[in-house]
Amino acid sequence: QPNRGRKGHAPPATAIVERGDLEKTVTSLGKLKPKDYVDVGTQVSGQLKKVAVQIGDRVNKGDLIAEIDATVYETRVRTGRANLDNLRAQLLQQQAEAGLARSQFERNQALLKERAISQETVEQNQSALKVANARVESTKAQIRASEATLDGDTANLGYTKILAPMSGTVVSQTSLQGQTVNSSQQAPVIVRVANLDTMTVWAQVAEADIVKVKAGMSAYFTTLGNSGQRWRGTVRQVMPTPETVNDVVLYNVLVDVDNRKQELMTDMTVQVFFVLDEARDALLVPLNALQPVKSPGKGQGQGQGQGGGRGRGGDAASPAVYEAQVLTADGIATRRVTVGVVN
Repeated sequence: QPNRGRKGHAPPATAIVERGDLEKTVTSLGKLKPKDYVDVGTQVSGQLKKVAVQIGDRVNKGDLIAEIDATVYETRVRTGRANLDNLRAQLLQQQAEAGLARSQFERNQALLKERAISQETVEQNQSALKVANARVESTKAQIRASEATLDGDTANLGYTKILAPMSGTVVSQTSLQGQTVNSSQQAPVIVRVANLDTMTVWAQVAEADIVKVKAGMSAYFTTLGNSGQRWRGTVRQVMPTPETVNDVVLYNVLVDVDNRKQELMTDMTVQVFFVLDEARDALLVPLNALQPVKSPGKGQGQGQGQGGGRGRGGDAASPAVYEAQVLTADGIATRRVTVGVVN
């Protein structure tokens, strides 16, 4: 209660000591983004024949997203298979010729021992056998190369069907049905699929405060549209590389939050509070009512309290001892106060 004091004197300014909760925080602004997302693109070029999803659709991993016109790639696969069949037929013929050359060489070797054939003929047979074997090996190498080419063409044919790489929600669409995409110059993105069940706050913290923020720290934030609701999460990571905006150095801090009710949306602007320290059900005292003392001890007052500070005063060591002027039934008394949390 204000003390009216003696007549002619202004009553002293007072504040009522109350119980409540106190937090020491670092504040920053940030944006909401999905924690997990992927830009779904195409690995082959062609006309976008079909887009099977729309923005807002939920998809499961493996669902069809879009189709590229597969005519060119089907033709390449058929041509590759025909070339491979031709090479295999040539191999069978060359293996038969190599077998015949081997038989002639072995038979003439036996005749040479009996001097029934000339040495020159045997050497010609031996040379013909080596040539036949070389043709066989060459054709085998061509078959392996053709098989590799066919595998690539078959893979490209499969890439004409674009499947969802993860479960989530289609949040954006870049390419439209009927559009021609060229994967050789730049990987074209068709849609973005994001898991909106967990959102991440990208908060930008000034370099003066970033040393106070650590991974695992509790944090909460509010959105512009609903400043009365607090969303709570935990700091996942402090990004080591800063961004400089208008000569101000800012570090990105990532905070994950549960969004299974789908109440938070991408790119929402949020105000983030990183909780450095807190006190629950403590005595709250304005800092301008306290005077610091060097060390705790017996003062002139009649007791001692413990609690948290409040107001806009500077930080003090925790715990710190102050003196406070307290109104009592016998007048103003000086008491020692131990402060735990200051904001």
